[in-house]
Amino acid sequence: MADGRFIAYYRVSTDRQGRSGLGLDAQRKAVTDYLNGGSWSLVGEFTDVESGKNNDRPELAKAIELSRLTGARLIIAKLDRLSRNAAFLINMRDAGVQFIAADMPEANAFTVGIMALVAQQEREAISARTKAALAAAKERGTALGGWRGGPKVDSALGRETQVSKADAFAARVMPVIREMQGQGMSLRAIAAGLTERGIMTARGGAWSAASVRNVLSRL
Repeated sequence: MADGRFIAYYRVSTDRQGRSGLGLDAQRKAVTDYLNGGSWSLVGEFTDVESGKNNDRPELAKAIELSRLTGARLIIAKLDRLSRNAAFLINMRDAGVQFIAADMPEANAFTVGIMALVAQQEREAISARTKAALAAAKERGTALGGWRGGPKVDSALGRETQVSKADAFAARVMPVIREMQGQGMSLRAIAAGLTERGIMTARGGAWSAASVRNVLSRL
């Protein structure tokens, strides 16, 4: 029994499967069976016709962005429908994208966690080798490091960081706003539409005509 909001993602490997629906029906059934019962809603559905080895999938990118904007969880029929690339799955986890595989619900917390631990172990090994190399260089008398007079603080950096984050958010939410503009919706109607989809502003607040105008002015 599932609860909450979900975004369904399906993938078929050939154009023939995509046109005929072969494979898609089985994936939809697996997702529906998993969601059976409970209190849940489907925010959106996306389908790619791509090889599992190809991580450049436009529909998956849309599904991920909608998940990040709305907080809805990504649900797939089988883990290999998402990707066979372990690093890709880890990057998704680090980006805060929550997903569930209907055939292996524990993958979100267990399998990907193991992948992350393996990656962390490799990072720690690299760090240890780097420290050892620096220590050896220091013993040979090689001068290491640069400025030692304390931190150099630039008060403008904080402001630049905030602007950069706001610009990045505007770029992410812009396709949704443009889609509504194309439907002839007013700024007030767009604000209501964003709120209805569960998308919050960059600061986590509610949308208004003014906040929509601000996003448009950035780009």
